[in-house]
Amino acid sequence: MKKSSWIPITVAAAATALLLSGCSGSGGGSGSTSTTAQRACVILPDSASSPRWENGDRPALDKAFTDAGFTADIQNAQGDPNKYATIADQQLTKGCGVMILVDYNGAAVAVTQKAQKQGIPVIAYDRPITTGSASAPSMLADYYVSFDNTKVGALEGQSIVDGLKAAGKDPKTAKVVYMGGDPTDGNAKLFHDGAVAVMSAAGIKPAAEPTGVWDGQKSATNFEQALTSLGGKVDAVWVANDTNAAGVITILDKNGLKVPVSGQDASTAGLQNVLLGKQTATVYKPFKLEADAASTLAISLLKGQKPPTQQQLYGKPFIAVTPILITPDKVEQVVTAGDAKASDICTAEVAAACTKYGVK
Repeated sequence: MKKSSWIPITVAAAATALLLSGCSGSGGGSGSTSTTAQRACVILPDSASSPRWENGDRPALDKAFTDAGFTADIQNAQGDPNKYATIADQQLTKGCGVMILVDYNGAAVAVTQKAQKQGIPVIAYDRPITTGSASAPSMLADYYVSFDNTKVGALEGQSIVDGLKAAGKDPKTAKVVYMGGDPTDGNAKLFHDGAVAVMSAAGIKPAAEPTGVWDGQKSATNFEQALTSLGGKVDAVWVANDTNAAGVITILDKNGLKVPVSGQDASTAGLQNVLLGKQTATVYKPFKLEADAASTLAISLLKGQKPPTQQQLYGKPFIAVTPILITPDKVEQVVTAGDAKASDICTAEVAAACTKYGVK
């Protein structure tokens, strides 16, 4: 499989700056620091919302810390806030030099507060860890590393606008259902706001907007109810990610409908749906670039070095990774980068589309 050497400028610059800032520090693997200070503690949220956490982020983070001479304690809460808290307590008891937390339903808030009381820096990874109101959030974690999630939403929203226009539909009169993510996930608001800004500028108003979830089956149920309330008529569906989109598509298929549908994560199922024309596009977030940015920052902190100030979000330093919109003709880009396998994508049902779009 071909590997890509492409790295977005924003991430490359941030990572380089972090590395340069650490030139004068002591090495993490030299034995000059304590065992505790050499441990990076990571908590992933689940395995259900996206395959990326176990298949992508875990091995990428583990390799980065191991290669740098540090120990990585990476565990998964499996969608259970109580388990999240238990894992954190166990990690903190053993000792952590830095914590990288992917929030799950607000479980990372208490963990962050505990870690900070022990003087342990916390990196909010992929999802913000905030306090305050939804309209005026304040970043609790010391640093935030994620994709530019407002941009992710904007790309999704644009794919819906473009899809409607390609279908000859007037965005101002189109029936568009909004299927967002779980509102307890801080990123869900950023996705939503980014998408709505683009869609509303084109004149789109939501015909229905069920409560957001990160669950494909629940999304299918919620969308089916929304579709029924609209008399079985819909012109497009803004969906926050590929997993939810897959649920929506099952209902569209069931009713013989094919309309513009958005998504993100460039999952195997999402890429298949894009190639088949069932999903207009997916937003590709190369997890390795995000993991590289987070591990570079964490290693700098483990070495006792203060990273340079980056741009800020909700009052704390924010390293933003650039997302990419993937349409059928760009699916091969994900394969070339090593984040998807053509053998997994190009099943019998999708083989003809793979040939058409050069996925190999």
